Amino acid sequence: MLELSLHILDIVENSLAAGAKLVTIEISEESERDRLSVTISDDGQGMDPAAAARATDPFVTSRTTRRVGLGLSLWQTHVRAWGGDLALESRPGQGTTVRAWFRLSHIDRQPLGDWPRTLAGLIMTRPEVDFLYRHRVDGDEFELDTRQIKAELGLDNLASPQVASFLTEQIAQALRVLGSTA
Repeated sequence: MLELSLHILDIVENSLAAGAKLVTIEISEESERDRLSVTISDDGQGMDPAAAARATDPFVTSRTTRRVGLGLSLWQTHVRAWGGDLALESRPGQGTTVRAWFRLSHIDRQPLGDWPRTLAGLIMTRPEVDFLYRHRVDGDEFELDTRQIKAELGLDNLASPQVASFLTEQIAQALRVLGSTA
């Protein structure tokens, strides 16, 4: 994967496959600590301790269509190469949290990529799921909560190209205002 947004998308797809109805995505850039953190939490079915311990093994997957599951394994390999690590917490019936942290300035760190379009696409194509997105840059924060947007717009879902376009621009503008370097 060439962009962080694609890694995030892959982890979110795991959340959706686990039946999540709320996915929280937090990205934090801390220039003084030279740290970039990405946390994805969900309220899906979760995993028992044994399954969670094997989740980053590339030869373990819950999919029946293939024998390998590279998403978490590849993500862990990358974050370790960028001077960081990955932690996974999960409880059956309560959901899963994946946290990754690594050096913001690492020369080989992938760029965030087209995160605004990726997130807007997730929101549009998964109307049955709510997303809470927070992005922090050195203490300043942007938050997008689809539950709040639906309430304000009086909509049951945000599955329209017009809404996706609006959200894409709002997220991109927020990242510019925050001064995101990811």
